[in-house]
Amino acid sequence: MPRTAVVDEAMTDSDTNTDFDSDSSATTITVLSDTHSADGHELDGDVLRAVRNADVVIHAGDFTSSAALDALQDECAVLFAVHGNADSAAVRDRLPTARVVEAGGVRFAVTHRRDGGETGLAMFGRSRDADVVVSGHTHCPTVVRTDDCLLLNPGSYAQPRGNRPGYAVLETRTDGGDDTSELTGEIREPTGELVESFVV
Repeated sequence: MPRTAVVDEAMTDSDTNTDFDSDSSATTITVLSDTHSADGHELDGDVLRAVRNADVVIHAGDFTSSAALDALQDECAVLFAVHGNADSAAVRDRLPTARVVEAGGVRFAVTHRRDGGETGLAMFGRSRDADVVVSGHTHCPTVVRTDDCLLLNPGSYAQPRGNRPGYAVLETRTDGGDDTSELTGEIREPTGELVESFVV
C-alpha cells in the first residue's frame, strides 16, 4: 500500500484542515464512528480488513478512551479523527472537534454531531465547501443527499444500540482511458451485508 504525505493546519478555533496526497490513482477510505470502548478498537472480521486495507480511515468520534484511539491508530495507514461527546478528556486533548480532509478528490467535513440535525450538518458542510459531511452520534447508518453535499453517518460497528451496525467504505473508480474518476461508497454491516450504496 502506498504511504502518504499529510499536512495538518489550523483553520478556525476548532477545525483542522488536512490534505491527503496518495501516490496511487485509486484511493480507499474507511469511515467509522462511535466505538465506545474502554479497552480497544473492537474491530474484527470485515471491519478490521477494511481498516487495514484503507489508504485513509476517518473516525467521527466517541472512541471513549485513549486505549480505543491508540488501538485503532495502530491498525491504520492514516487516521483522521474528531472527538465526540462521550470521549474522555485525554481523547479530547488529542483530537479536534471538527476537521476537513481531502482524499480521493473529495472534500470531507468531519464532526461528531451538530445542532439542527440534517440541516445543521448541511450548513456545517456548506461553510467548509465540503462534498461530504461525515458525522456520528446517532449510531444509525444513513446517507442523505442535500442540495450542497452528501451527509454520511456510518453508524456504529461496535455498539449499534438497536440500529443496524455499520461502517462505510468509499473507493475511487477510474473510467478507462479518460482519467475521470468518481467516488463510490457502501455502508456495510460488520458481517459484510450491504446496508446502502451511494455515489459522491
